[in-house]
This record gives sequence, structure tokens and C-alpha cells, in this order.
Amino acid sequence: MRILVVCGAGASSTFVAMRVNSAARARNLGHSATATNEAALEAGLPSADLVLLGPHLAPRFEQIRDLAAPHGVGVVLLDATVFSDLDGTRTLARIEAEVDAGNA
Repeated sequence: MRILVVCGAGASSTFVAMRVNSAARARNLGHSATATNEAALEAGLPSADLVLLGPHLAPRFEQIRDLAAPHGVGVVLLDATVFSDLDGTRTLARIEAEVDAGNA
């Protein structure tokens, strides 16, 4: 699964993407997370399967979901605890739960 982690400027999403990649490797999953900022989101959608949206972008969730929908890309809004998930396992579990539920 190709995951695009989006935040406002791209800094915090880099840490989240690195942690998700680490957690996925530890479980031998083929997930690949890449960080980007909101301005570059649209360009990254054709190569993504899922967008993880930083909690500070919650007010724009529906707009971003509508932008991703034509590409067949699901969007998951992360909560503020994502930044305290130091090994990425909780974020990875959230991804799996959303995919299993058909929300992503």
C-alpha cells in the first residue's frame, strides 16, 4: 500500500511517515509511506492508495476527501496522538482498521 502522509508544511508528516515505514517493515508489510505538504497533495494522489491527514487539517477533511475520491484514494484523519506514536504501531493499526472497515 502506498501511503501519503499530509500535514501543513511537511515537517510533522515526515516523522509520521518514517514511523509507519518502520512499523510496516517490522511486520514485513509492503506498505510505503511518503510525507508531503498540503500544497503538493494533489500531485501525489495518482501514486497513492491512501492519504493520512494530519489532525490540524481536520477543517479541510471533506475538501481533501473530495479531491482524492476521483483517484480512488481513501483519506483517514489522524488524531493528535499520532505524534506520540513513537514506533508507528498505533498509526499502522489505525490504517489497518480503516482499511478493514472499508473507510480507506
